[in-house]
Amino acid sequence: MRKPTDLFRTADGKNYFFTFILVSSLFLLWGLCNGMIDVMDKHFQDMLHLSKAQSAWVQFAHYLGYFLMALPAGLLARKIGYKGGIILGLLLVAAGGFWFMPATHIDTFWAFLLGVGIVAMGLTVLETVANPYTTVLGPQASASFRINLAQSFNGAGWVLGPLVGSMFFYSSGGAKVAQGQLYIPYVTMAIVVLLLATIFYFANVPDLATAEEYRILEPSAPAGERSMWAQPHFVGAVLAQFFYVAAQAGIISFFINYMVAEVPAISPALVNGWFLKGGAVLRNGACYVNEQGASRLLGVLGFVLFLAGRGIGTGIIRQVPAHRVLGVYGLVNVILCGIVVLKLGWFSVAALFLSFFFMSIMFPTIFALGIHGLGAQTKKASAFIVMAIIGGAIMPKLMGYLGDVYNMSVSFLMPLGCFALIALYGSLWPKLSQVKSPRPADVSDGR
Repeated sequence: MRKPTDLFRTADGKNYFFTFILVSSLFLLWGLCNGMIDVMDKHFQDMLHLSKAQSAWVQFAHYLGYFLMALPAGLLARKIGYKGGIILGLLLVAAGGFWFMPATHIDTFWAFLLGVGIVAMGLTVLETVANPYTTVLGPQASASFRINLAQSFNGAGWVLGPLVGSMFFYSSGGAKVAQGQLYIPYVTMAIVVLLLATIFYFANVPDLATAEEYRILEPSAPAGERSMWAQPHFVGAVLAQFFYVAAQAGIISFFINYMVAEVPAISPALVNGWFLKGGAVLRNGACYVNEQGASRLLGVLGFVLFLAGRGIGTGIIRQVPAHRVLGVYGLVNVILCGIVVLKLGWFSVAALFLSFFFMSIMFPTIFALGIHGLGAQTKKASAFIVMAIIGGAIMPKLMGYLGDVYNMSVSFLMPLGCFALIALYGSLWPKLSQVKSPRPADVSDGR
């Protein structure tokens, strides 16, 4: 009878379960960091009196770090191996975390943005190394299972991040008190990361060869000698990924702004309940969600729906062609964002939360569709699709501008347009790829 630990046993009989658990902790780490970044915008709006468009520089710094480090991270991983790459990534994250202490004393926006960018560069190295490494820590047949299992740690980090961030970014003592303690979660994280780097230094993290035959999608036909840039489905994937990360970053970044400004009054029973206690404010004789309450809702409800969507969507994609699922999910999110724009009270609030569910499979699905059939060009193509996340640095500024000029409901026109283009890519993918009969896909990589 096969044991669960056999899923981490390689052909030579060695078991890498402990190594897998260590690597999975990295997924938890970058999920936590991303989750904290997502609730930072409103803090800087209050403390530094920034407009919504100006506060979107947080996302710009975060995604610029990913963009700048994507290709170097791949080169470094090949030169210094998995273990060296992981330790380098952890040291960069720790450096960024410790920088938040002097940044708090400098007390200017650029200093905090520099810390955000350094942390993001470290996370880029970790993601570049950890995702493929999970595929070689056991039999090739269970590679998909191991990536999905590791991604569940990432999801847990996304849930915890906003909860941790809200404890320090939104103090009951006001924005000034919150500003003075903003460094605490980052310095604490940096200390933990250094301890983790020490564990990795002494741990057994061998440089196992990645199986070249591993593919998220098995190519149905050879890619030929043409450049990957001559493949329309790849170029389309780069553009679709740009717009997906733009939509995701915009929705998550301005979630707190939307909840504070647009959500109808809530009942006293909810205010006095355990979940929203301290998470509401009295305004004009009625109770409304405040920044702390919105952060909790993002972490507990928004990201839990995202995780549920990832699990259910992965199951659907195993039965239905991936491009078709992407097209339908994109169209659903167009409708949901339209409901938000129309300001329909609690219907709009429900639509916002449901958008998390239907965003969940987009990044890995676009990734998989983009590298389909590229053969030897797959690794290089993957790096460019990852670099497309620069959309998260640029487009949220447009969403913030719409929020400044009009209101937060109208600002959802930005993600609405992005999802429309994603839906178009999904529907046109068979023509772009020239695959006549697309089959269901096992999408196993993800964000």
